[in-house]
Amino acid sequence: MEELDMSDLPHCSSDPLCPPTSPGLPQAVPQPPLPRPAVDPAGLRAATLAVRGGQYRSAFQETSESLFLTQGFVYDRAAEAEAAFAEEIERYTYSRYTNPTVTTFEERLALVEGAEDCYATSTGMSAVFTALAALVGSGSRIVAARELFGSTVCVFDDILARWGVRTDYVTGTDLAQWEAALATPADVVFLESPSNPMQDVLDLPAIARLAHAAGATVVVDNVFATPVLQRPLELGADLVVYSATKHIDGQGRVMGGAILGPREIVRGPVQSLIRSTGPNLSPFNAWVLAKGLETLPLRVRAQTAAALELAGWLEVQPGVASVRYPFLASHPQHDVARAQMSGGGTVVTFTLDGSGVPGDDPAARADVERTFAFLDALRVVDISNNLGDAKSMVTHPATTTHRRIDPATRDALGIAPTTVRFSVGLEDVEDLKEDLDAALAVFRGVSVREGART
Repeated sequence: MEELDMSDLPHCSSDPLCPPTSPGLPQAVPQPPLPRPAVDPAGLRAATLAVRGGQYRSAFQETSESLFLTQGFVYDRAAEAEAAFAEEIERYTYSRYTNPTVTTFEERLALVEGAEDCYATSTGMSAVFTALAALVGSGSRIVAARELFGSTVCVFDDILARWGVRTDYVTGTDLAQWEAALATPADVVFLESPSNPMQDVLDLPAIARLAHAAGATVVVDNVFATPVLQRPLELGADLVVYSATKHIDGQGRVMGGAILGPREIVRGPVQSLIRSTGPNLSPFNAWVLAKGLETLPLRVRAQTAAALELAGWLEVQPGVASVRYPFLASHPQHDVARAQMSGGGTVVTFTLDGSGVPGDDPAARADVERTFAFLDALRVVDISNNLGDAKSMVTHPATTTHRRIDPATRDALGIAPTTVRFSVGLEDVEDLKEDLDAALAVFRGVSVREGART
C-alpha cells in the first residue's frame, strides 16, 4: 500500500500543546513539534515566574491558562497510541498520568521553588505519603523530627510501620540527637521547618549534612515557610513537599499537594507510584492552584508583615503566656530562622494563661473550655483547621489537628490545652488587634478552675 503523505492533512502541529515525537515513530503517524512555553523562564525572578512560568498557550492564544477538563486523549492512528504507551514518544494519554493544565501548575511551581521537577498530587497528605512510600520498603529506616503534623505521625506509626518500615524520632532542634540517630544508616530523613504548630525552626543545612553522610534522602515539609520565604533544596534537602491547599491556593477553594526535587526521583519512583495508585491532582484544581501562584508572593509577604506585627503585639497582652514566631527575638531558634528564612511566615502560635496541669489531667479540660471561650468570642477571625488563607483563622491544635498525638507527647512538644495557632490573613491589622483584644477580655473573665464565666 502506498504510504500516506501527511504533510497536507490538518493536524494539531500548529498547537504548541501537542507532544513531541520520536525519530523512530512510523511515518504514517503525525509528528507534532516540541511544545514551547509562552515565556522563556531563563533569567527571570521568582515573582515573575509565579505569574508567567509554565504556560503553554494553545492555537487560540488565550490570555489565561487553558483548562483541559478531559479524562483522556485521542490518537490519529493506532500506531501513535502504541508508541505513546511504549514511551517511544511523549504525549498526553490519560489524565491520571498527566494533563496539560496539571503540567502548567507543576512547571510553574518548580520554577518558583527552583526545583528540577514537580509532581502534583490531590492533597498535601498524599504528597507526604507518596514521597515517603516512593523511597521506602520493608526493612527501611526513617529518622524524623518529633515536631510533626498529626496526620504525618499517623503515616509513620500506623501505615508505614505495617509495611515493616521503622521510624526513629528525634527532637528536631537538637543536633546531638540527629547525630546519634544518623550514626547508623538511614533511608529517609523527614522534618518540618517551621514546625506545625509550635514553629520550631530546624537547622536544615546541618541536618542535611548528617543525613547524607548516613545515606538518607532528606524530605522537608515547607508548608509554613512557602517557597517565598525558604527554599529547602538550596539548603541541602533532596525533596520538598507542600500542601498546596494552604498558601498556594490561599483562598479556601481547592485541595492539592506537590512533591519537588530532582527529576530522577520525581519522574522515577514518585511518578511510578502516583500513576499506579491514582493520588493525582485534578485539572480543575491544578488550574485554580496555578492562578493562586500568581499572587502567592504578594499575599505571603503582606501576611508575613502583619504576622510579625501581631506577634509582637500579642507578646505584651494580658492573658497571653507566650508567643512563638520565628522572627521574634524571643524565639529559641531566632538566629537559625534569620539565617535560612527571608521572613517569619504567616502563622503566629501563642499560648494563653493556663493552670499548668498536664494535658492528660482531667483538670486540663477547664483550660480547654477557657480557650474555647476565647475562640468563640472572635468575630472577624474564623475558627478553622486550615492555614495560609487570605482570611485569618485560629485553630486549637490539642483538640483538632494534633488530637491523635498522645497528651504526654503534646506536652513535650509545647502544645498546651491553651495553645492557639493563628493563621494571619489579609485583613487590616488594626481590625485583627481589636478582635483579638475583645476575645482576650472574654478569656480573662473566665474562671481558671471552673472553665466558666465569672
